[in-house]
Amino acid sequence: MAAPVIETCHVACCANRTPNVVSWSRGGTIAFGTCNSVALYDPQERRVVAVLNGHAGRVNAVQWVHREDCAPESHLVSGGSDNRLILWEAQNEKFGKSVECEGHTGPISAVAAIYTEGSGILVASSASDSTVRLWLYTDNRKAECLHIISFGSGFMMDVSLALLPGSRVPILACGGDDSRVHLYVQSKGELQKVKSLQGHEDWIRGVEWASIGGELLLASCSQDCLIRVWKLFAKSGTDIHTEDDHTIIKMKEDVFEVKERGERATLTVLAGHENWVYGVHWQPPSYKGGELQQPLSLLSASMDKTMILWAPEEGSGVWVEQVRVGEVGGNTLGFYGCQMSPDGSMILAHAFHGALHLWCKDQDKEGVWRPGVVISGHFNAVQDLSWDPEGEFILSVGSDQTTRLFTPWRKQDATWHEISRPQIHGYDMQCLAMVGRFQFVSGADEKVLRVFQAPRNFVENFANISGMSLEKLLTSSDSANLPEGASTPALGLSNKAVFQGKILWLKPRFFLIILKEEKQFNSVSDQYHESYFHPLNLTEPPPEDHLLQNTLWPEVQKLYGHGFEMFCLASDSARTVVASACKASKVEHAAVLLWSTGTWRQLQTLPCHSLTVTQMAFSPDAQLLLAVSRDRTWSLWRRNLPSPESPEPQFSLHAHTGKDTAVHSRIIWSCDWSPDSKYFVTSSRDKKVIFRCWIKPCSSLLDVGDSATAVAFCPVLCSDNSYLLAVGLECGRILLYRWSPGQEAAGRHDWSSCAETDVLQSHALAVKRLRWRPRAGRAGRENNTKEEETDEESEAEEKSSWVQLASASADHSVKIFNVNKLAL
Repeated sequence: MAAPVIETCHVACCANRTPNVVSWSRGGTIAFGTCNSVALYDPQERRVVAVLNGHAGRVNAVQWVHREDCAPESHLVSGGSDNRLILWEAQNEKFGKSVECEGHTGPISAVAAIYTEGSGILVASSASDSTVRLWLYTDNRKAECLHIISFGSGFMMDVSLALLPGSRVPILACGGDDSRVHLYVQSKGELQKVKSLQGHEDWIRGVEWASIGGELLLASCSQDCLIRVWKLFAKSGTDIHTEDDHTIIKMKEDVFEVKERGERATLTVLAGHENWVYGVHWQPPSYKGGELQQPLSLLSASMDKTMILWAPEEGSGVWVEQVRVGEVGGNTLGFYGCQMSPDGSMILAHAFHGALHLWCKDQDKEGVWRPGVVISGHFNAVQDLSWDPEGEFILSVGSDQTTRLFTPWRKQDATWHEISRPQIHGYDMQCLAMVGRFQFVSGADEKVLRVFQAPRNFVENFANISGMSLEKLLTSSDSANLPEGASTPALGLSNKAVFQGKILWLKPRFFLIILKEEKQFNSVSDQYHESYFHPLNLTEPPPEDHLLQNTLWPEVQKLYGHGFEMFCLASDSARTVVASACKASKVEHAAVLLWSTGTWRQLQTLPCHSLTVTQMAFSPDAQLLLAVSRDRTWSLWRRNLPSPESPEPQFSLHAHTGKDTAVHSRIIWSCDWSPDSKYFVTSSRDKKVIFRCWIKPCSSLLDVGDSATAVAFCPVLCSDNSYLLAVGLECGRILLYRWSPGQEAAGRHDWSSCAETDVLQSHALAVKRLRWRPRAGRAGRENNTKEEETDEESEAEEKSSWVQLASASADHSVKIFNVNKLAL
């Protein structure tokens, strides 16, 4: 079997901002909705193993279809804002779309699914069209809508399905904005409402069944800050009294009847339990000694940023808090939902901003849980990314107002992780450019450019995690003047440097609140403490709370000069000049500004375009600057020879296209240079990718079939000295082409398609930026070899075989691909 040309190395993403979007399978895989896709994450390997693309809108609900024998699942259900329900099925160890269910007229907010008689799957879905629908999926890959329950103007926030004890009769629980839990039973082909459970005083956010022996427990949670556990069990008609049961707090008892196949079963509903929560989840059942056992353990997640593990006491049977985990302080909102691993050793919460929070049970200390390493990523569109000059880490910026840094963790098979969040801003981020090993410039929806320098604490932790020499890293930066870290003023946007002598070791925030009440404030700013920095000694990627507060980079410079919001940035290979452009609708605002990285003074203004410059690129030899624009033209600027009168770099217009000479008929989105600085390429919404030589008039046109939103030349040539080009499309696909100039003279195409991403590898939305690793090989893999191989041999093999491509997309994800040059 031929080796694949493109392998997915890493996917950085996070959960959507909806309550029912995460589900943990019995096989150990975590499924969660991320933008319009469903990501499958392996917490043991610490990487995304697959991304399922199929929805046309945001995925709001995800649920594994659990097997009764607790075997690994083969079906997964997802519902989205595109009003569609998709059932995914595993085939040949890969999940693919099995069937789509259409019928809802509003976004789907919750799903539940169980296996019925035979191999059928019963699926319940709730949507904002005020209906709950029951679907039956059969072996012939068809889904039929069995029942539609209308709630008028009400909404059901969550649904849960189970089978009645001792029968195959499905029972459906629906919790909604009327503060009631509605129970429905499917009997003789009809769906009958059997009871509405009252007790909650606000919207019900979550419901979930658990089967224990011959009984069913239903947990419900609400915005009234309470959890209630309801007990359903078979009751004979002659029973008048209910035996005392200490497993729950009794409030009242109701009886209803269900008839199935002539048999009679009477169920009892008991209500009671408390504490404010946003999601509930029972510990999964497991087989022990050949018997299926359901642990009496309930996990709850709250918007107060805590998760609580509840269980009944052995003696009294009263439900009590066993474990409480979460965050203290910070400016984030709380948890949207929770899940538990199949063996109960790990618990997971997903937060308002999409972050996953993992805690693992300490095997040595009873009752102790510790934060675990888990995937992270942007929770909005990723606008730009860049490799560091050595190709060891990636910086990305997004509309979630953050800048994030990803690097391989060598001790964990070189899996990629976020180890720093240098900038947490108040404006949507748009662009960035590296101007040194540990220095970058970023632009957002503001008129100011901001320059950031890595603190010493980051360099130390980067060395620990990446396995690189700290001494070498410190020599590549001005270690003597590096601050220890950075903190953000409560009422500001600038990260202030924190030096070694000024680190404040403070007690937890709840002690600070008491102290503040006892003193008078001299100014308004005194009332708001800064987000204080605490140095970290990391040997593994940090959890979310540390990323938010203790991994910031200090801001060292602000650059003023643009009249509107920033749009794109570029820096030359010598890291001496930065070019910037902002949004523009007039010629005077569309000029490109050049800045010196030595003095951070503005060097030059380059006017040419009439509308926004969408992207810029310096040639690898730093002698040329290319700019493309919304006005469908490009401009080429050449570096002047230095003179005693102007020692600073100066550029002059070398060539450009106008309205009459423009080849592209729509906006030009992207541009890049060949590694030898001879050719440049432009890509446009008109589906064309055009190659040009700046030395002599020649061009080659490539039609890619869709709007080409990103383009990038690989810095490493192919084996036949042809150029390798990556093209990102608006549909999310990435295409690879080999380009050999001069082939057209021999009657052949000078370009040839050599690979493209498949459905599982592609992005769900437009590709915003493509960046090749600046050198051959895979980051984190160099010198990770067997003992019998020398470092030189293995590194040569690594460099001759692989190159890496990073992509940023509007689907909230950053993806890193390994491209096998030998298989091209």
